[in-house]
Amino acid sequence: MPFHKKIIQLLHFLIIKKTDSGLLQFFRYLIAGGSASAADFLMLFVFYKTLGLNYLIAAALGFLVGVLTNYTINVLIVFESGGKKKTEFSIFALIGIGGLLWTELILWILHDHFSMPVMLAKLFCFVLVLNWNFFMRKKFVFKKTKLVV
Repeated sequence: MPFHKKIIQLLHFLIIKKTDSGLLQFFRYLIAGGSASAADFLMLFVFYKTLGLNYLIAAALGFLVGVLTNYTINVLIVFESGGKKKTEFSIFALIGIGGLLWTELILWILHDHFSMPVMLAKLFCFVLVLNWNFFMRKKFVFKKTKLVV
């Protein structure tokens, strides 16, 4: 088999074909979360550094872009949708709001009380919120996944 076909099969297995394997889902979630976080960080930078908005407002706006990106990619490559998109997205967004509250709290503590630069503090938020979002969404939003590799 040609090398490029092997690569395509590997990508299909790792990214395209949905699975209920927690480890593979987490790997894919990292891809989705990484893309969403890139959008979030970019918007935070644009709103805070370029447009001069308050860092907490800029973080909230970045979050909104990130959650939309995250949901879309999660449904495409990570979890099987239960079919009730409005309910599913509502719970997904509520969990994301929990993540946003964690983010805002950690940013406020690290920046205002420990004088850590906003962008560095955001990295600390990322680690906590990534885990919060994955496990909460796996349990409460996409709990009906019954796929096998």
